[in-house]
Amino acid sequence: MYKKIRMLAVSLTVMMTVTAVLTGAAMAGEGSDTIATQVAQGEPSNPDMSYIVQEGDTLYGISRKFNLTVASLMRYNGLDNTTILVGQKLYLPLENPPAVAVISRSKVNISLEEVDLLARLIHAEARGESFVGKVAVGAVILNRLKSPYFPHTIKEVIMQKNHRVYQFSPVGDGSINLKPDKSSKLAAIQALKGDDPTNGALFFYNPNASSDTWIRTLPVITRIGNHVFASIKA
Repeated sequence: MYKKIRMLAVSLTVMMTVTAVLTGAAMAGEGSDTIATQVAQGEPSNPDMSYIVQEGDTLYGISRKFNLTVASLMRYNGLDNTTILVGQKLYLPLENPPAVAVISRSKVNISLEEVDLLARLIHAEARGESFVGKVAVGAVILNRLKSPYFPHTIKEVIMQKNHRVYQFSPVGDGSINLKPDKSSKLAAIQALKGDDPTNGALFFYNPNASSDTWIRTLPVITRIGNHVFASIKA
């Protein structure tokens, strides 16, 4: 039985340095153990990591605008064809992402250690997935923080056991200790900023690999790449 926790409230916008995460900067020293250092209410999300499709846009035109190839844009966003919709968010596979990102999440201090842990789980669970698929995995972890059925820190959510079995298999098999790639680190940042391609999912699984029959009974929200994303039964 999961320990019921109070709902997290009062959304904050917190500035953090992505460079520290991407370069694996040392976390020792006064004030280096927390990312929640400065409140900046109303800051817009970083415009350089993603693009919202406008009327008249084409995938070719967007790729030219950002000096990308259509193939790389499709692969990064897990697109099967070049059809795009007005209002759709496209992630941009930039060579040099911005040094600073704005994180919008609930009232909770997030340490650099937890950002790294989130990136490692994303890397272990979503290697070979598109960037949007990686963001989706990270979003599930953060969605659990807002649920009364799960622990209230990123570390506790990732390390949670149920009947002596870890909720996430990479924790049990040790693959969570693999060094995350740059894409997984950036995906963790996007999820922490509030991006959620799953629309509130609390679970994900690979139907071709999972032998868990219970998880297949959960209401499916969406499918991204090889993963099915689901919610709790009403």
